[in-house]
Amino acid sequence: MSNRITPLILAVALFMEMMDSTVIATSLPAIAADIGTEPISLKLALASYLVALAIFIPISGWMADRFGARNVFRGAIVVFMLGSIACAFADSLLTFVLARFVQGVGGSMMTPLSRLILIRNTPKKELINAWAWLTVPALFGPLAGPPVGGFLTTYFSWHWIFYINIPIGIIGIILASKYLSGTGYREKRKLDWVGFLLCGSSFSGLIFGLSV
Repeated sequence: MSNRITPLILAVALFMEMMDSTVIATSLPAIAADIGTEPISLKLALASYLVALAIFIPISGWMADRFGARNVFRGAIVVFMLGSIACAFADSLLTFVLARFVQGVGGSMMTPLSRLILIRNTPKKELINAWAWLTVPALFGPLAGPPVGGFLTTYFSWHWIFYINIPIGIIGIILASKYLSGTGYREKRKLDWVGFLLCGSSFSGLIFGLSV
């Protein structure tokens, strides 16, 4: 496996996830009109995505150690794609908010695991250079979201801000399966359910409160 292609694969998936955190910002009026709600109500869709990140990011390391980082990473892309499809087919505020939450579940695994896979697959002397490749989408993705969302909504339809994730996700899965190593299975410890529930509820409550 080429050490150069690893950060590129991870960067593509990370860019997709980071861009989707802001891509609906400029499309809210069109989405609201189509699903029969007020634009201000769609702030719940923005909040639900962030809440999912707050709940599931803390267990991403346990998932990687239990099921293998590459397996979880590919599974996260699949979940993200399913959430994207559900968003595109949503016909009410409730279904759209739930679909965005599903997207957030997938995104919560993609972001931390991309860093974990990079560290485990990159020699130390090449780590700084590889990390730079991974940092770019994290910085550029949120900035690209609003103009991309506005362009697709104006010249196509708001559904395409979610459809576009499907080919990107498929390419990511294929490349990850071919070029990323399994990164091994590490300690198969039990999940701290009490800690997960306390951490998830506190983080999600904080994010939801600040969002709404």
